[in-house]
Parts: sequence; structure tokens; C-alpha cells
Amino acid sequence: MGKPPVTRQLPLEFDHDSASGRDDLIVSDRLSAAVAIVDRWPDWPSPVVVLAGPTGSGKSHLATVWANRVGATTVNITRPDPMVLETAAQGPVLVEDIDHTGFDETALFHLINAVREHGSAVLITSRLWPAGWQVSLPDLASRLKAATVVEIAEPDEELLAKVLVKLFSDRQLVVDDRIIDWLVARMERSLAAARLVVTRLDQLALARGTKITRALAAEVLAEMEAGMSDTEVS
Repeated sequence: MGKPPVTRQLPLEFDHDSASGRDDLIVSDRLSAAVAIVDRWPDWPSPVVVLAGPTGSGKSHLATVWANRVGATTVNITRPDPMVLETAAQGPVLVEDIDHTGFDETALFHLINAVREHGSAVLITSRLWPAGWQVSLPDLASRLKAATVVEIAEPDEELLAKVLVKLFSDRQLVVDDRIIDWLVARMERSLAAARLVVTRLDQLALARGTKITRALAAEVLAEMEAGMSDTEVS
């Protein structure tokens, strides 16, 4: 009997319900500083804190934990908006993925001034350190130099294995530890890749009515590698 054909038309989705509270964090050395800054609130070293890390590194999870804990409001600073400054005057605010969504330099400058003036705070998530945001406004650059930047690194193998187990568990799936170890040894070492692998394995196993096996895992990794190669060529 031949090998089942690779199914390529199933959508890749990332909005599956998952545990995202403080107690659901898998804390390791790479996350300890970021977790510490969240737990330390309101005793922050500066009113502006930046969580910097690659896509899928867990910074959004931490930002959500912090926002829920302190009652922070998520704001948009792609353009100047007096309502944003009023919000910042009333309590802590959150700016997500600032280097991805873009920002107006004047709006960010006034936001930082507002939280400083009113004794509040702003938590910003970003893939890059502020030095990589290509800020041209001197006063804003000066404000950002005074910000507290906490970096989140890529996961090590032990953490990646724990993350895979958690992601499968979020989908009510129990996967053999040997398959977890096999995946960790061969996949890209990032939380974004872990989410993609788990999503794809769940979809294919459900579509074919099979368990998650090492053969299925190998198929998914090969598919992902082929997709990356196609992207590089194009």
C-alpha cells in the first residue's frame, strides 16, 4: 500500500484555544528576566519597558498576562490620537508588535511623556531592540535609550520539548515522548515553528483519521522545509 499523499490545502490556523494565564507559563532561563519584570510590577526600573524577542518567543503571552493583571489598555500609535494620551494618563498601556505594525514617532514620543508625567507605564513588545526601530526624532531616541529592554531568546531543546507537549495538550492530544524528542532534534528551534508543527500535525492526523506518528511528523517537517525553500527561491 502506497504512502498517503501529502495534503497541502488544509488551512494553517493559529487561533486554537490555548492556556495563556500566568500559571501556564513555562519558565526557563530564557524567559526568567521577562517573567521577573512582569511579576515585579509596579516596581519597574523605568516607566517604559520593551519586551524584545523573535516571533513566537512568548512576549505576547507575557504582555497579555501583564495587561490582565494590571488592567492595562492596548493602544494604537500609528498616528497621533489625543484619546491615547488620555488613556495613558489614566493607567498603564500596552503597545503590541511595534516594529511590525508600525508607529508614528511623534505619537510614541507623546505617549511616553504622558506615562512619565502621570506616573503610569507602557509595555511595548517588539521583535527588535529600540535601536533597530530606525527612529529619526532625537527626543524620542533619547526617551527610548532610557527604556528598560528585556530580551527573550530562542528556546533550548528542553524548553522546546515542554512547549510541544503543552501545545499538544492544549489540543487534547497526547503524543509519545519519543516523537517529541525526534521533532526537537530536527525542527527549527523557535516557538513559532513549534506552533506551526503542532497545528499541521493535528490537521493531518484529523483529516486522515490517524494517530500522530513519527512518519507523519517527518512528512510535516519535509513539507515545511519545502515551503521554506520555495519562499527562498521566490
